[in-house]
Amino acid sequence: MSDETGELQQDGARDRASALARWVLELDRRPDLVALIRRTRRALPGDPGFGDPLSTAGPGSARAVARVADRLLTDQPGASREVGLAALQVWEAARERSGRGGGDTEVTLVFTDLVGFSSWALAAGDGATLRMLREVAAVAEPEFVNRHGRIVKRMGDGLMAVFHDPARAVAAVFAARRALADVEVAGYRPVMRVGIHTGTPRRIGADWLGVDVNIAARLMQAGGNGNVMISAPSLEQLGEERLTEMGLAAKPLRRFFSSRARGVPDDLRMYTLTSE
Repeated sequence: MSDETGELQQDGARDRASALARWVLELDRRPDLVALIRRTRRALPGDPGFGDPLSTAGPGSARAVARVADRLLTDQPGASREVGLAALQVWEAARERSGRGGGDTEVTLVFTDLVGFSSWALAAGDGATLRMLREVAAVAEPEFVNRHGRIVKRMGDGLMAVFHDPARAVAAVFAARRALADVEVAGYRPVMRVGIHTGTPRRIGADWLGVDVNIAARLMQAGGNGNVMISAPSLEQLGEERLTEMGLAAKPLRRFFSSRARGVPDDLRMYTLTSE
């Protein structure tokens, strides 16, 4: 076979490969095919919004992969892109149903915020406010982490944390409150109010959702001017003996006098924890 014949064959192969690539690309971007796969995704288990930046918030698992894929894949609609995101969508849904998504694991939730912080920050300005938040985080958050707690998220002057042991949660809270005694910025000394509740919230990605999360947040709000509030489920697991060893006492909160306990089940008993 002559060199000329070989070159012609190679050119023909390249032309066929190029034509095939163009056909695949055109097929991948056909609006009717993309629309069909998107409709199919709505019928699949999981979040059909996978691939949207708001849908894939949070680190770990399929959501992290989806964020990376969203950056690497073209912004133009494509059937292959939708198929890939559909696979991630189903993976995450299966992960949650298998128990690794939470919902059947008992944890202790902690919500905190600083009393009077918002009013002080308005007058203090952004510089002092940021300095205060940094100093609070520097002294308080290690007390949570050192006791095997995990900071789920920060919310302005407060945070949400999760523990697998209510005793560690209580110990962390009181250690953090003691650490705050040495913090002062522009005349403001932070006082932390806290809500502690044990339940089985639903874990979604890096966050926790559900009634038990709302209860813990409402307990914190019921803390008024700097109290540590705890629910009966947490207190019962902690036990009276352990509470005494920690030098703490629990005083029942009378719901009749508490206008800040809205959103908490009527039959939930709440207590104020104090140092003896």
